[in-house]
Amino acid sequence: MSDKQLLNTDIIYSFNINNSLNEFSQIIQNFNKINIKEIKPTIKNSIFDGDLSIIIDEMVNFIFKELNEGIYKEIINKNFINFMNDHEIIPKEIYNYILNDQNNSNSIYLLGYFNYYGIEVNINQQRAFELYQKSMKLKNHVAQLELAEMYIYGIGVNKNHDKAFELTKELADIGIPNAINKIGYCYENGIGTNINKKKTFEFYKEAADLGNSNGINNLAYCHYNGIGTIVDKQKGFELYKKAANLKNDLAQYNLAFMYETGNGIEENIEQAVYWYKKSAEQGYLNAQNKLKMLPKL
Repeated sequence: MSDKQLLNTDIIYSFNINNSLNEFSQIIQNFNKINIKEIKPTIKNSIFDGDLSIIIDEMVNFIFKELNEGIYKEIINKNFINFMNDHEIIPKEIYNYILNDQNNSNSIYLLGYFNYYGIEVNINQQRAFELYQKSMKLKNHVAQLELAEMYIYGIGVNKNHDKAFELTKELADIGIPNAINKIGYCYENGIGTNINKKKTFEFYKEAADLGNSNGINNLAYCHYNGIGTIVDKQKGFELYKKAANLKNDLAQYNLAFMYETGNGIEENIEQAVYWYKKSAEQGYLNAQNKLKMLPKL
């Protein structure tokens, strides 16, 4: 699932939620087979001096920071596993600690996260939803972000677009970049509100100005298609390139497509291959499929 915009064939269109959910399900299944111990730490650097409460806070802050930078959730989870290994954090110890620290909003959230991804426990998205709710009641913003997305896509709960919009707007109003981008997505697609292209553009621009790579990608999409603004494919290209350099997988794909087709810029197959590879290396399925087709171009 995603609140990023995708460029494909001769037009740009919204990310296909059903395909995304299928791909997401496969990622979850694959992740559930991962033995965390098999991922070798690249940096042996325990900075927390054994204080598990500090470790919990740092782990949640890590997730929150990456969400606000606009990193795709499944990539965040890979980075999260690497973060634990880099700092020699033992997941079983964390799980046991948070299981018995259910008055702290970050511990409650992290237990939900472990349930969502199947870390030290079987995947249980309904349980994750319940824990995120409990954490949100204690004013945990990252839990509220997670809940909004679950309401949008019906993960662990029935879809409720009105609730998703309400939760997202609360966070957007206090300047949280992930929520600002997502509220733009709501206005674009009529999720819990009327479609409003002007507000779509404004919120994507605000998220982009805060450095959210999804916001930058989506602002590029607006310029490319003239959503809430005039068509400006050159500006779209520049913004796609900016987001691509921030390692946004869909922006890398969109940039590659522009190079492949020469739509708005000069065609450059070498650059197209380069950026498709960058996107594919992050696990983006459409980019992987494009690379298989390149000999036919």
